[in-house]
Amino acid sequence: MDREKRPHSTITATELKQHLGMYLDYVMANNEVVVTKNGEKVVRLTPYLSDLERYLEIRERAVDYLGGGKRVSYEEFLEISAKSEARLEYIDEEIVLLASPTASHQEVSGNLYVRLREYLRSTECQAYYAPFDVHLHKPGVKNPDVVQPDLIVACDLEKLTEDGRYMGTPTLVVEILSPSTRQKDMVDKLRSYMLGGVEEYWIIDPDNRKVLLYSFAERNIRDLSEYRLGEVVQSACFPGLEVPVSAVFES
Repeated sequence: MDREKRPHSTITATELKQHLGMYLDYVMANNEVVVTKNGEKVVRLTPYLSDLERYLEIRERAVDYLGGGKRVSYEEFLEISAKSEARLEYIDEEIVLLASPTASHQEVSGNLYVRLREYLRSTECQAYYAPFDVHLHKPGVKNPDVVQPDLIVACDLEKLTEDGRYMGTPTLVVEILSPSTRQKDMVDKLRSYMLGGVEEYWIIDPDNRKVLLYSFAERNIRDLSEYRLGEVVQSACFPGLEVPVSAVFES
């Protein structure tokens, strides 16, 4: 992506006029052309970049980015996200690119979704699975985080907009760990969910075959429970919601 690494050629304005088609082909092959006039650089021709690609290029080159990512406004993130086919999150004013889930990840998600949907059938709450944006407003922070949990349970269904977007706060959130998301899920997103008003957070750890259950109160950790194979996960905020750990990981 870096312009300094992309092959480039320097030509005069006259050469560009005489061989425009040739230089357009050169640029479309992911090269750059710098055009000079009277010995001064006046134009740079570069391949077209999508908004996401342009953001990633800028992110690589700039020196004033914090925490390894470009800090953008909430409105800028929404604009980039709307134009991109990639799965994106927005945490602490930085854009996070999500990888596609694995087959085993999908199995765990499916197992839990079936259990949650069955339990919620007689309630006024609803389970949703990723990709599904959740906007979390943290106290004293202007820009909300925008995350895509693997599963959520929403009880404030009046916060669903006419176009199907959810602008409320989930009661329960589930994240399934992977090597690329472990740190983010156990630190950054834990903080987002706690400060964002979520009441309960399940972290599913496929490598160690266990479930961590955080319950929050007044935007602080109230309790932490760990469940392993042979035990049954018991929800802290949904009486009667019980899921055997073995059922979480069954294939």
